[in-house]
Amino acid sequence: MHLQKERSKTITTIRKVMPTVVSIVLLKNVEDLKKEIPKLERQKGKKVELAIPPEKINAHGMVQVGGGSGFIVNPKGIILTNKHVVNEPGVSYSVVTSDDAAYDAEVVARDPLNDVAILKIKANTSLPSLSLGDSDALELGQTVLAFGNALGLFKNTVSVGIVSGLSRAVQAKTGEGSASQELRGLIQTDAAINPGNSGGPLVDIFGRAVGINAAVVVGAQNISFAIPIKAAEHDIRDLVEHGKILRPLFGVRYLTLNRDIAEKMKIPSEYGAFVTKEHSFDTAVIPQSPADHAGIKEHDIILTWNGKRITTSMTLQDLLEDCEVGDTVTLSVMRNKKIFETKAVLAERK
Repeated sequence: MHLQKERSKTITTIRKVMPTVVSIVLLKNVEDLKKEIPKLERQKGKKVELAIPPEKINAHGMVQVGGGSGFIVNPKGIILTNKHVVNEPGVSYSVVTSDDAAYDAEVVARDPLNDVAILKIKANTSLPSLSLGDSDALELGQTVLAFGNALGLFKNTVSVGIVSGLSRAVQAKTGEGSASQELRGLIQTDAAINPGNSGGPLVDIFGRAVGINAAVVVGAQNISFAIPIKAAEHDIRDLVEHGKILRPLFGVRYLTLNRDIAEKMKIPSEYGAFVTKEHSFDTAVIPQSPADHAGIKEHDIILTWNGKRITTSMTLQDLLEDCEVGDTVTLSVMRNKKIFETKAVLAERK
């Protein structure tokens, strides 16, 4: 009886969510593609032709070069997806809804820290939209469903699993040829997420979006990650209120301390953010930044942020993410084994 109820609830949720899930299509002009063929091939005297079937080229001379998933979060056509889905230069974007209607899409915001982007389409009618859940309230073992355009081939795909980990941090490439980026606070799930699912919603059993499908671990089985919806809520609010995504800037490069690092580097604290440059050409404290104005110097150890200890499980970046541009934060700082307090007013990250 319980199994029957679970199945019924799952099916009801799928029917509720599916109309809000969209496919995102990346389009590029055929003539532009020809220009991108390596010069070496032309220098060899070879005849260069693109092997694109004519039926793949639309009436405007455009051809699909990639794709991903997204979901509608506002009836007026606001769509969430991953930044890496819509980070290709020189392309146009189209959104195809579950009823096969196609719309030109505009990328209105890309989050510089989280792998999140927001698109906007113009529709003549109110669109079905997905309500947002509370990603902070997730618990291990909770049922979740992942939606998307699996492998770019299988539209309207859904998989079911559980929350198998919380607050994960992974190094991921958020675009082809891009440098690795650390994504923090991720939701780990065993619901199948494949290429093409990126940007689709991860929802709870009640059909509320709790995450954005983002990454898989190559070579592993049943380990996938989603960005908590909390990160996107901040972006949507910024977009509505300010017309752009605002991110606070503090202005230091640092190393998060633990016991091993403190012992090896002979640093007099086993926690905190040790202000240090990463390369010889870097600066540890960005000139004219809030940290600079607060008097922070290289080799300082920032121990607490608004009374909270800075640790490997609660880094300076984690604490910064919970702040707004213009916030005043109180810092406890160690310099030459002496502790003092200072304040910083957070600026806008450009």
